[in-house]
Amino acid sequence: MSPESKKLFNILILGVSFMFIFTAFQTCGNIAQTVITNLNSTEFHGSGYTSMSIIYGVFSASNLISPSVVAVVGPQLSMVISGVFYSLYIAVFIQPSTWSFYTVSVFIGIAAAVLWTAQGNCLTVNSDENSIGRNSGIFWALLQSSLFFGNLYIYFAWQGKTHISESDRRTVFIALTVISLVGTVLFFLIRKQEDTKTPGEEDSTNELQGDSSSFQSKMARAVAAFKKSIKLSFTKEILLLSVTTAYTGLELTFFTGVYGTCIGTVNRFGNEEKSLIGLSGIFIGVGEVLGGGIFGLVSKKNRFGRNPVVLLGMIVHFIAFYLIFFNIPNDAPIVPMEGTDAIAYMIPSKEVAILCSFLLGLGDSCFNTQLLSILGFLYSEDSAPAFAIFKFVQSICAAVAYFYSNYFLLQWQLLIMVVVGFFGTITFFVVEWEAAAFVARGSDYSSI
Repeated sequence: MSPESKKLFNILILGVSFMFIFTAFQTCGNIAQTVITNLNSTEFHGSGYTSMSIIYGVFSASNLISPSVVAVVGPQLSMVISGVFYSLYIAVFIQPSTWSFYTVSVFIGIAAAVLWTAQGNCLTVNSDENSIGRNSGIFWALLQSSLFFGNLYIYFAWQGKTHISESDRRTVFIALTVISLVGTVLFFLIRKQEDTKTPGEEDSTNELQGDSSSFQSKMARAVAAFKKSIKLSFTKEILLLSVTTAYTGLELTFFTGVYGTCIGTVNRFGNEEKSLIGLSGIFIGVGEVLGGGIFGLVSKKNRFGRNPVVLLGMIVHFIAFYLIFFNIPNDAPIVPMEGTDAIAYMIPSKEVAILCSFLLGLGDSCFNTQLLSILGFLYSEDSAPAFAIFKFVQSICAAVAYFYSNYFLLQWQLLIMVVVGFFGTITFFVVEWEAAAFVARGSDYSSI
């Protein structure tokens, strides 16, 4: 197998592995609050929003050390171990208890930081400046196709149900746990890349892939990775991109947890309100996969850079927020198990609700594929620290959003995303323009 074929194989395996793990995890996140609402009349007294807030809070803090962990353990084994913790979190729902639910939320926060840092490293190592856009699109399309399968099952299995029984819950979460474990095992198929740098050339990415078993050498790499993360955190480009990244954290919370819950509480949707949660997840996935596929295929032919894609993402999301504001009652995110009979500014429409799901997925793919692409391009030699910072900012904003989702009416949640999304789009434009200027002058893109 040629080096290029091996790299593409690794990207495909990386994407398929994440597809299995997040088929389980994203489906779990999409239905968690609905399932928990049905449990809260028993001895279980947990909150899906609070759990996600804990996960993303720990996730954000753990990104400070995740480059060091990946440096010592290696990206492949880091992803395997992290995948096991994802499976453990899902398994808790088979027989949930409040203490285990919140305890595992802490552990999966740590695992998520390591998983995504290792993913960014693996994506960059298996890409170059010509293939990073394509590979980001391929990975994103495979990852987000995870939204189809679990949600498709939820749609058909929960159709016509207003209450989720213990048997329904156990069947779903046993299946999701097995699916997550399959994705974890697939990480073992990723093949290690040979060192392609000239002798003596410094490359922190290759250091992360090093074979040295010396404890002293591993500690040196860990310390170097930590210092590199701190140094990169204060660069102009990272600070500007952090605003864009913050927006992706807020809207990630909205479409993975809040919006599905809102749909499930609208009583005017009738007996389909619970099954519509699954259908919403499917159409979010359609938007994600369509966006990832298109932007991956056209990346090499795009003369105008990344800005038009990000602008499209902002426009698509703002249209979705406008329609949601008109279609979904304001109290939908915070009402109890009985749901809400309120009306926003129109009679709640299932068709509009599902259209908004598609738009949320499409817009999210616009932002995330371009962020992955520009980070891999700008920081090809510092991939693990750069992606750790990206996930640090994204996850801390997601944690904040999950926390306020317990209290804020829908209109305020939408307003926050509109404001942050607007400024995040502007700051992304600035970084892309500077990058394009460097390329036009013949400078090394990564020297910015």
